[in-house]
Amino acid sequence: MENPDLTVETEARSSGRIQRANSLAGDVYEAIFAQLMSLKIPPGSRITVDNLVREFDVSHTPIREALGRLEGEGLVVKTHLIGYRAAPQITRRRFDELYELRLLLEPAAAAKATATLDEERLTALREAAGVMARRVGKDERLRYSNFARQDAIFHDKIMEFAQNELIRETLNHQHTHFHIFRLMYHSRVTEEALDEHEAILAAFAAGDASGAADAMRVHIENSRDRLLPAFE
Repeated sequence: MENPDLTVETEARSSGRIQRANSLAGDVYEAIFAQLMSLKIPPGSRITVDNLVREFDVSHTPIREALGRLEGEGLVVKTHLIGYRAAPQITRRRFDELYELRLLLEPAAAAKATATLDEERLTALREAAGVMARRVGKDERLRYSNFARQDAIFHDKIMEFAQNELIRETLNHQHTHFHIFRLMYHSRVTEEALDEHEAILAAFAAGDASGAADAMRVHIENSRDRLLPAFE
């Protein structure tokens, strides 16, 4: 879920030095994550710790901690004696497989989740969907990276409420959302997805399981179609 205060803090450091805060490693992580999502650090490119130390004006320790966290999320690859690289772009075959998997699992999970939703859970989904904060922040790169995270949280919450941990773990293990958002940095990816999130939320609020499944299916199909040009 996006925190507007965090967005403001992140914008303040997006083009230069990291501001000292309660968690320096967390700030560094967010800054590198934003660069990966917005393709400022392109897929497959080398990530030099010393360059990041100079760019953010911090020590090696928070840089290495942040890169270790990103490695765990599948966004960074560490090679012995070579160092860090941004994870390579997913292949077209992998892309097709991920979307086939999502279409098999997520519409049915959305329908199942509908029956478990109370007002507290609906509120949690509205907050996670990013709809209420869609215009927060002027930095387009940061808005894009923030939405990449929000989209992952929104879909994960639906899987949680569907109460099938195997499906949830399977999708999380693929780091699906982070990889697909790195395919194309474009505002259309976020704005159209937010409209689709609203349609899913409307079905949830109406208690319409079939409508939730249909809205989720449309969302995933549209997401696939928006990103296909990345392979042309």
